[in-house]
Amino acid sequence: MHKNILITGGTGTIGISVSELLTNRGHRVRILSRSAHDKADSYDYFTWDPVIGKMEDAAFKNVDVVIHLAGESIAGKKWTKTRKKLLTDSRVNTAIFIKDVISGMDEKPEVLISASGTGYYGYDTGSVVMKENSRFGDDFLATLVKKWETVADSFEELGMRVVKFRTGLVLSKYGGALEVMTRPVKMGIGSPLGRGDQIISWIHADDLAAMYGYAVENTALKGVYNAVSPEPVTNTNFMKTTAKVLKRPFFMPNVPSFVLKMMLGEMASLVTGGNYVSSEKICNEGFDFNYNHLEEALENLLLS
Repeated sequence: MHKNILITGGTGTIGISVSELLTNRGHRVRILSRSAHDKADSYDYFTWDPVIGKMEDAAFKNVDVVIHLAGESIAGKKWTKTRKKLLTDSRVNTAIFIKDVISGMDEKPEVLISASGTGYYGYDTGSVVMKENSRFGDDFLATLVKKWETVADSFEELGMRVVKFRTGLVLSKYGGALEVMTRPVKMGIGSPLGRGDQIISWIHADDLAAMYGYAVENTALKGVYNAVSPEPVTNTNFMKTTAKVLKRPFFMPNVPSFVLKMMLGEMASLVTGGNYVSSEKICNEGFDFNYNHLEEALENLLLS
């Protein structure tokens, strides 16, 4: 059955893939955006400004599913005190605003599907396998994700089914992390970052979009799921595989962690740390990945 789906953050790296997939499956997608669009594509756009609590009245009319992807880029800028507040508010406060809007509706959406992050587990958990029932970390990013998920869970009070996807490193042809990580390889100076043995739990954007589609169409899905491929890799293997796919040299020494910290501040933990995150739970729900292995994912994204 086709659904009316409202997406926040629909023009971002993940949102583009999710919107395309859902539209191709026959669902009707509308996107909440802070700016007006020419409406030349197949989506309906509605403007909102969650900071001042404004939204077009018709945005939620007859909506069946809300997908909450909005949030400032975690890796966009150094984590100053002001930036940390913006990173939190753009996820947590926007979700609170959406809940307030839905609370006043007579006919409420059936489902909330919320983005989340594997940062929930902490900056660096080594080779310990992280499952959905593992404890959350005690650092900034873990605290942010915990607040994010707590607000998402509160939508159950409205009688809505809630699904949360703790997302790892997203590999996308629309930019984001992959563009940044392949840049030095393309320049011929590919090398491991930090120790090199830290684990990267990654996911192809098409698989992530398919996971959102699966949650829309499978009413049995409820609660939190790790959105990562079944094959995590080390940072060294990630960079080496990228060089192999691009047929570029890989011989430079590791970039020391202290150099990364000098350049990026606390945000360096995104590359100097890592998590070995399990996708077992979503696989047990019957979800199949198209890209289980890093090399085939990179070939699809970098060579096609």
